[in-house]
Amino acid sequence: MIMSKQAKKIKKILIANRGEIAVRVIRACDDLGLTSVAVFSECDRTAYHVRLAHEAVYIGPSPSNESYLVQDNIIRAAKETGADAIHPGYGFLAENAEFAQRCADEGIIFIGPKPETIRTLGDKLQAREMAMKAGLPVVPGTDSPTDDITVAKKFASKIGYPVLIKAAAGGGGKGMRVVKSEEAFEESLATAAREAKSAFGDGRVFIEKYLVKPRHIEIQILCDEHGNCIYLGERECSIQRRHQKVIEESPSPVVTPELRQRMGEAAIGIARASGYVGAGTVEFLVDKDLSFYFLEVNTRLQVEHPVTEMITGIDLVKEQVAVAEGRHLRFTQDDIKLNGHAFECRIYAEDPEAGFMPSTGQLKNYRIPAGPGVRVDSGVVIFSEIPIYYDPMIAKLVVWGSDREEALARTRRALEEYRLSGVKSTISFHRTVLQNERFVKGDISTHFLEEEYPENNYGNYDDELMESAAIAAAVEKFLTERKISVSNSGSSHGRSGWVNYHRATGLRKFGGSR
Repeated sequence: MIMSKQAKKIKKILIANRGEIAVRVIRACDDLGLTSVAVFSECDRTAYHVRLAHEAVYIGPSPSNESYLVQDNIIRAAKETGADAIHPGYGFLAENAEFAQRCADEGIIFIGPKPETIRTLGDKLQAREMAMKAGLPVVPGTDSPTDDITVAKKFASKIGYPVLIKAAAGGGGKGMRVVKSEEAFEESLATAAREAKSAFGDGRVFIEKYLVKPRHIEIQILCDEHGNCIYLGERECSIQRRHQKVIEESPSPVVTPELRQRMGEAAIGIARASGYVGAGTVEFLVDKDLSFYFLEVNTRLQVEHPVTEMITGIDLVKEQVAVAEGRHLRFTQDDIKLNGHAFECRIYAEDPEAGFMPSTGQLKNYRIPAGPGVRVDSGVVIFSEIPIYYDPMIAKLVVWGSDREEALARTRRALEEYRLSGVKSTISFHRTVLQNERFVKGDISTHFLEEEYPENNYGNYDDELMESAAIAAAVEKFLTERKISVSNSGSSHGRSGWVNYHRATGLRKFGGSR
């Protein structure tokens, strides 16, 4: 990778995040020989990412709006520790254009796109307009915010129900409502606007045609500041609950090489139009006829980035750092080869039998799976606390195989090996879904979970009960064998049963006696 004359060598990176993504970035820093700086809130004083980093700085009370979201505290921590750069991870300040600008103003490298790119692509309406100008296909919808209820209703009727109301300023399922009839439209519009205002400080919403049973497929892109831009295959992200991805895989079971190329080139098109620099994701909806439509751009590293790393062999965090230093990409498009298949299961501290309510507390037992093709990006260790203040993700189980069948078998095996107690988890949910006949065939869509499991009937695998049963079985086995040993010892003047048995066998063999 070539260094430009204006490039600056990064020596110390502050990670403005927590949990598994902070651990992931810290490990990349270690691989690169860079110094890592963790930040932590009150309840994260003993968190795993704090223990792993070379340095750590306290940034405030436990609530995120008093710690991880306070830009002044993050900037202050970076300056106090002499950090050259800040890696935002995902969530929190990762897609905050104001924060990226603050970093630039303070002479700190923001490991991510330029502020103006984040600002433009973070606004769904502006991104949609840019996509259309770049020639990308888009779902029929409004080109401006919808606030006039009469006009909005008329437009919805024109494109036909069901329609989707979406927040203009953000994603992640917030400020989003599916409307199936005109009777429900007005209330849904008001609810979506209120939720968007609460989540993003911006109540603007717009309307799109709701595609029936689409697939959610995204393209990973990587661009440098010298105009080089490549795509690294696709990720199938259709297994979603409440618009949140829970299982991802790469490559998609339905994407052909020709479709991959067309989607990849479309992603590169909007990346170039926006002056994109860094790692990012262009998301699409794909219908039953394999026609694809632009959805949005995520101007950050995705939660599911490891499946791309597993099939390409490219460390995306290391590439982010290199691009942030001003280097040229090390790869051309022809260098990108997809090898095998990978799955990612997001392991949350949630109770599937209670509507996926978050489960907090201390991990009494925590044993992660291992073996061929298995990777676990975890933000916790045994006795870690799962607090109430943040996203309840515990870890990401990522598994590779030479093909989809092997990857699926290994993922099932890894889930059986996973041991976690003290809090409820979604391990049982993943076990159930990965055994589903439709899932095994790759017959999925964004409606898969609500169609297959309308009552949240994902089975009952209580890991604490399983652990107790295993202990009970071990104790029973030990006591049974001890009784045999004691019985043998008592009849042979204290000698072990093993010695007695083989002594008697030897004597019988040669015609003797005990």
